[in-house]
Amino acid sequence: MKFEILYGQATSAGVKPRNEDSLGIRIPSDSDQLAGKGIAAVIADGVSAAEAAREAADLCVLGFLNDYYSTPEPWQVKTAGQRVITALNRWLFAEGQSFRDEGRGFVCAMSALVVKGSQAHIFHVGDTRIWLIRDGRLSLLTRDHTQRVAENREYLSRAMGLSLNLKIDYQQLDLTTGDSFLLTTDGVHSVLQPSAIEKISTNSEHTPDQICEQLNAVALDAGSTDNVSSQLLRIERLASAESQRNSELLERLPIPPDLDPGMKIDGWRVEKILDASPRSQLYLVSDLESGRRAVMKTPSVNYEDDPAVLERFLMEEWIGRRIESDRVVRVLEKPRPARFLYYLMEHVMGHSLSEWIRQHRRDAEITEVVAIVHQIAEGLRALHRKEVLHQDLKPDNVLIDADGRVKIIDLGSTRVAGLLEGTKPLESEHQLGTARYSAPEYRVGPAADSRADLFSLAVIAYEMFTGGRHPWSDAFENAESPGQFARLHYTPAYHHNPLVPVWIDGALRKALDHSPTQRHPALSEFLFDLKRPNPAYLREAADLPLLERDPLRFWKGLSLVLGILLAITFWLLLNG
Repeated sequence: MKFEILYGQATSAGVKPRNEDSLGIRIPSDSDQLAGKGIAAVIADGVSAAEAAREAADLCVLGFLNDYYSTPEPWQVKTAGQRVITALNRWLFAEGQSFRDEGRGFVCAMSALVVKGSQAHIFHVGDTRIWLIRDGRLSLLTRDHTQRVAENREYLSRAMGLSLNLKIDYQQLDLTTGDSFLLTTDGVHSVLQPSAIEKISTNSEHTPDQICEQLNAVALDAGSTDNVSSQLLRIERLASAESQRNSELLERLPIPPDLDPGMKIDGWRVEKILDASPRSQLYLVSDLESGRRAVMKTPSVNYEDDPAVLERFLMEEWIGRRIESDRVVRVLEKPRPARFLYYLMEHVMGHSLSEWIRQHRRDAEITEVVAIVHQIAEGLRALHRKEVLHQDLKPDNVLIDADGRVKIIDLGSTRVAGLLEGTKPLESEHQLGTARYSAPEYRVGPAADSRADLFSLAVIAYEMFTGGRHPWSDAFENAESPGQFARLHYTPAYHHNPLVPVWIDGALRKALDHSPTQRHPALSEFLFDLKRPNPAYLREAADLPLLERDPLRFWKGLSLVLGILLAITFWLLLNG
């Protein structure tokens, strides 16, 4: 027995010139995804006082339906739904802050329903509503987040995009065959009594589409002055117990054993072991059907009982799917259902930036270095637009192909602010990243943001300019307190490579400041300073002591002075 459902939906601007409601439903055609993720319906109502109300509503509906189905398979519905909604809220809030001076705002109410197996999952923020119809009776499942300020005036006390910290109402309930769920915006339920809604929505002679159209029409006839939207989902048949067990099995994919060249897994042949570490393995594989090559990443069997490591591995795949950039390695869709825990990436023909630095230790062109740094920054910007920090940017995690194109790889240490907000960290931050390239705030605070990735990029740029040297030598890796960082002595890049202009070193020095507030506020400003002389850096260099500005000239001058003094001393001794 397979799950069967009837559904319908309808929306109208009503008496308003613009419809600021949005709604959508997704029923996966793939049986494995249907079993693993279920069916999702979302309704959103943009707040009229916000100029970008419709945009906010559309983003919540489309964003939830896209991102929910891209979350890792083993995540529970509650985990996936709450993290996706939290990420959407942060994005809306950030956009609203950007346009605050223009009177714009990305604010809306939102309710989402996920039906999976024999259970329904409810997510709710605002004054949209979800109703349950069981045995011919209508009952309200959600609570309006409104505050009355006058007899006939209310305002939303909780909504998407209204504040950075969002509390999401969640509940789960068991299903029975014949259950129906009705989702409405306040343009419908603010003017219709529950009894009227119940009478219309329980009419078995009408299809779900007809019921939604009738609810909207009756609400408008009753004097609704708002947009009107309704959705109805009717459970015709529940999944069998066997189907439910299959769904649960999808949530416990085994870790594959260590693979050797020639072995086969899920229609892929292992061609070569690319890398093996205590945490994961990378294999070059080829599709037995198409011959296409890809890179397969698997977690180490050493961590099969470590949920934090496994969840981070799953997060890595999900994050990779959300990033669309030519400068970040692409995570590929699996052509067949997976029987083991792994994910696939595009195969990049090239070598690491570490190898590039070794090959150009003495002949790195300034313009070529800046061009490579620019490409890496493009990849970082694609991550940052999704509120993703890489957190382990280093030369080993940057590939360069034969045409000089850059790809950022290894998203295993990434952090998504929206997904992890309000949840226990998967692992402590000190376990992630590489100390040689990690910003000081990972060890001494404050909380890291995009400027931490900028710091790592600046360390990489410094190494490229100087043939692999570090701005503070090995002492940087051992610093563990603000005082120890403050005592580190920065060595200007032009001390190691006289061809590095003073103003480029000024840009590096600013990006490498131990305090994130003193660095460039954006990657674009760092790139601008790398490409065009900043007079401020030239003035700063002129104010530096000669020993720091030009140590070779200083020591030559000092040697000359000492030579002259020594000659005078000998002359005095001989003629004394």
